[in-house]
Amino acid sequence: MHIVLVEPEIPANTGNIARTCAVTGSTLHLIRPLGFSTDDRQLKRAGLDYWHLLDIRYHDSIDHLWAQFPTARFHYVETQGGRWYTDVTYTKEDFLVFGKETKGLPKDVLAANQDHVIRIPMLPDGAARSLNLSNAVAVVVFEALRQTGFTGMV
Repeated sequence: MHIVLVEPEIPANTGNIARTCAVTGSTLHLIRPLGFSTDDRQLKRAGLDYWHLLDIRYHDSIDHLWAQFPTARFHYVETQGGRWYTDVTYTKEDFLVFGKETKGLPKDVLAANQDHVIRIPMLPDGAARSLNLSNAVAVVVFEALRQTGFTGMV
């Protein structure tokens, strides 16, 4: 599984997601610019001592990522997605793409990939806009792993 964070802003979220990637064997892709230094103390603390277990890759843009993986399947997780994340049939090689905490994914990315935008169901018209980014990643990645049989996990 591949987890993509497009321009993440909060180091603790990225650290928590890194830990999720480390314990699930998922690759973490970070799209620049990042809203923090990768030497950030909060980032390291949130990931605890799992950094050596992590396959982390950096990309200068989402276009760069797409060029590196031209045949990959990408699923874009956004609050306004057209279908639920549980309506997708995942493979172990899929890319789960999440936007920055304050703005989500860029509008042009969503417009170009409308058929692949998914969402986590939430109550309508509530005061809360979305889940915390690290929680949203965990929800979707564990559904994808469940569907693929938790291969290699105990």
